[in-house]
Amino acid sequence: MFFAASTLFAIIMAVIIFNFRMKETREPVTFKKIILPPLAMSTGFLQFIFPVFHISWVEAGEAVLVGIMFSIFLIMTSKFEIRGEHVYLVRSKAFIFIIIGLFAIRLGLKWYIGSSISIFETSSLFFIVAFGMILPWRLAMLFLFVKKKNEIAL
Repeated sequence: MFFAASTLFAIIMAVIIFNFRMKETREPVTFKKIILPPLAMSTGFLQFIFPVFHISWVEAGEAVLVGIMFSIFLIMTSKFEIRGEHVYLVRSKAFIFIIIGLFAIRLGLKWYIGSSISIFETSSLFFIVAFGMILPWRLAMLFLFVKKKNEIAL
């Protein structure tokens, strides 16, 4: 039951992320819009207060590395353009396929790993994977955004 609920939640989150990304391309990008998602997501680290969510440092490190590897695909599809005095995210045709592919890989790993460790440890691992994916992606976006803002200033 937990597995089915968490899988449904993951599907809902994937749809939300996709819709959020499509909305991002219609409005100017701001510093706040780039930095808020990882800041808001960081509250998820509070789960580690509870011993049931504890994992080893090695497992956490592996999860971060997987997240960083996944972020490379998102970074590659994040391009900005200047329109007037604003910076916009360019819609990538590959983004939907990358999101679906990353979701499928993540779901497969979850099924595989979830069969050998508790649902709580699985939750911890995949939270770290997600955070390890979003943080480098958003930092790269921030770097590109600042670069474009400097072009506008010139």
